[in-house]
Amino acid sequence: MATTRRRTAVMVASLALGSSLLAACGGSEGKPTLNWYINPDGQDTLNKLAEDCSTDDYDIAIQLLPASATDQRTQLARRLAAGDSSTDLMSLDPVFVPEFANAKWLKPFEGDLADQVLDDDVLKGAAETVTWNDQVVAAPQWANTQVVWFRKSLAEAAGLDMSQPVTWDQVIDAASEEGGTVGVQANRYEAYVVWINSLIQGAGGNILDPDTVEDGRDAKVTIDSAAGKDAAAVIEKLADSPAAQPDLTTSNEGTSLGQMFPENGPGEFMTNWTFVYKNYEGLIGKPGGPADEQAFEDLGYARYPQTVEGEESRPPIGGIDIGVGAFSKHPDFAQEAAVCVTNAEAQSALAVNEGLMPSRQSVYDSAELKEAYPADLLQLYSESVDTGGPRPKSAFYSQVSSAIQSRWHSPRSVSPDSTPKQSADFLTAILRGEALL
Repeated sequence: MATTRRRTAVMVASLALGSSLLAACGGSEGKPTLNWYINPDGQDTLNKLAEDCSTDDYDIAIQLLPASATDQRTQLARRLAAGDSSTDLMSLDPVFVPEFANAKWLKPFEGDLADQVLDDDVLKGAAETVTWNDQVVAAPQWANTQVVWFRKSLAEAAGLDMSQPVTWDQVIDAASEEGGTVGVQANRYEAYVVWINSLIQGAGGNILDPDTVEDGRDAKVTIDSAAGKDAAAVIEKLADSPAAQPDLTTSNEGTSLGQMFPENGPGEFMTNWTFVYKNYEGLIGKPGGPADEQAFEDLGYARYPQTVEGEESRPPIGGIDIGVGAFSKHPDFAQEAAVCVTNAEAQSALAVNEGLMPSRQSVYDSAELKEAYPADLLQLYSESVDTGGPRPKSAFYSQVSSAIQSRWHSPRSVSPDSTPKQSADFLTAILRGEALL
């Protein structure tokens, strides 16, 4: 009996082993699930896109990343550095695309797929964020940019014609003269670098030489320039002016929103992202928003301010690109899904439902967007994305950003005479491995 039981056990074990080998070979895996790691923006619409873009061949499951872009990068980088095969799709802040592509963590799009995700319909500013070493390494999903938001009554009282290009100096002076304020993002975090970079590019310069930026640690640091000094002068002027908001040194995208429609006072000029319009539209008659429709109509918007008078501004570029993990078990399905969640219909849904603006011009021209937004605002957004300035396209961008933050914060200590030089020296040392953050 004991022998019979042992023989039976061996047979069962053999069958179990055979079954497990079949499963490992994919014979009984069933319908695969693609994991899509998203940032928290637009979750409702992204969940619907995951459902709509699932097929008979695969399902798409949403996995939520942390709120901050830095924490998002850290979590994804840890997974991919370990060769994680369950990271199929990922929503990437454009500044991290070069790092991930350089590390070979992204599967490039090739042939017809590359032509689909990066055709002539994609706005230039967004298109520049998804290429690396002449390869298309991600698909643009939505594009973000900044404009200057303001109270029309405040600008009119100051005699500032916002239908024409305005400079940072003019905006700061206008707010100061009329008892208003200027809202920016100047806490020690990524959005402060966004402001610094746009100020420098608006003066004709760059943090890193664009011709050497893909050289990695050997890139030429060019922040100590006339443009760097012009940028520092704007920050110094705002910090020293009565237009500076009390929380300047800790300001972020949300802190200055409440200054636009205060119970008393003329309001503000504010540089901020595209979400602002839908934010205030949803707050009509509520705390922090316009008191009524008439007050909402006092909200104005215009092209990002010029750093130097007469030189075209370079609005910030942000948004989300969709990358496919290089170690995915189902890379072909994942790239097919990436094309689906970034197509025109998907971008329209994100813009109308969530205020996350398209990277494709055809979507700006669509009937759906024209019904949801004023025509002149759509034109302003698309022009700003198309002519905006990306942050340095470096595989070491996270170190570049941290080095800039460490020398330009606090904004109240910025000086044209010293800050660009100090930051250039420190950034060069960081890239060369001669200093630590």
